[in-house]
Amino acid sequence: MPISANNPDRKSWLHVDKNSDFPIQNIPFGVFLTRDDIITIGTRIGDTAIDLGALHQLGYFDGIPLTDDIFLQDTLNDFIADGRKTWRAVRNRIAQIFDAENTALKNNKQHKETVLFRLDEIEMQLPVQIGDYTDFYSSIEHATNVGTMFRGADDALMPNWLHIPVGYHGRSSSIIPSGIPIHRPQGQTLPLNATEPVFGPSKLVDFELEMAFITTDANDLGEPIPVNEAEEYIFGLVLFNDWSARDIQKWEYVPLGPFLAKNFASSMSPWIVTLDALEPYRVESPKPIKPQLPYLQYKGKKSFDIQLEVAIQPNGSKETIVSKSNFKYMYWNMSQQLAHHTVNGCPVNSGDLMGSGTISGPTPDSYGSMLELTWRGEKPIKMNDGTERTFINDNDTVILRGHCEKDGTRIGFGEVSTKLLPPYKKK
Repeated sequence: MPISANNPDRKSWLHVDKNSDFPIQNIPFGVFLTRDDIITIGTRIGDTAIDLGALHQLGYFDGIPLTDDIFLQDTLNDFIADGRKTWRAVRNRIAQIFDAENTALKNNKQHKETVLFRLDEIEMQLPVQIGDYTDFYSSIEHATNVGTMFRGADDALMPNWLHIPVGYHGRSSSIIPSGIPIHRPQGQTLPLNATEPVFGPSKLVDFELEMAFITTDANDLGEPIPVNEAEEYIFGLVLFNDWSARDIQKWEYVPLGPFLAKNFASSMSPWIVTLDALEPYRVESPKPIKPQLPYLQYKGKKSFDIQLEVAIQPNGSKETIVSKSNFKYMYWNMSQQLAHHTVNGCPVNSGDLMGSGTISGPTPDSYGSMLELTWRGEKPIKMNDGTERTFINDNDTVILRGHCEKDGTRIGFGEVSTKLLPPYKKK
């Protein structure tokens, strides 16, 4: 089935600003609470949210094999489980309904009042029930920077790094949508020159600029997913801030890796942009430095040109953009990540989330964490309000944004915005 929704010449009868992340060529999927306190699955064109549950009940998806309640749920998991053929058919139909030349809904005032919402009339929710969450470590620039800081330039990359997409399993219970504030975590740290740990708030809270992909039901226990089939099982992508407490992490990570330094919060953007929408923005992945094993060797373009930025907004002040990076820098792409994740027979389910790992570029202004941007705090960043940052301060808001742009068409992810509050105190 062709992806007619991607037609760059298509215009919508809904208003779309010139630099909107959500033109009719995007059609992302999310979950929101309406003005009537009804939770529904929806999409967005410009600054208009569209209730897909209502649209389905009114008959606009006739001819597409969908269950009656597919959009009347509080997560996208069942819709995602229907597979790529269904996703594509629904997305193509939405593009058709809202095409400037189609008057069926445009001229039906009663239906429009039921289906369409202003953004200030809705409240975005976490779009999927995340059963399992994996975080990769797939940016060679990030891995090299961190390795250089802690082991020296000659020992920066561990021996396995150029052979496997390194990753670990995180905790899904603390993954939250944009707009939900978090508290500065507390835990054990080892002060400089000390021999015994102390307990208290982390002093080195950091963001990590990541993206994450969301899977459909992919395989049975014991069944690997071939690298060149992996994209069939990837629904779409979100922006992802995988918060870190660097001082807690430094003390705890030997020998089993990240634990409390990472599981206190991860923030994701609420609209999932489908892989189909990103099709025009495919690019080559970085060339392998060492030969890769056959199960990781792929054909075609598996990376995407997604421009990313991070801003820090001090409380009551204007934001300062501190990093500009790109998803295409990833050494290990999503297809390789999913193939490696399942090569041992690990089953992957609808709604599973796979974080890219911190996305750093080749220049100091493209690093994807404060750890790198300030080089362990040695090079503070000056904010627009005159203050300085080495890591994230209490009441700072961190904002991640991302978009693709080509031949006059822009596809974006909106933003994920999270405020860091002081340590939790029981009222």
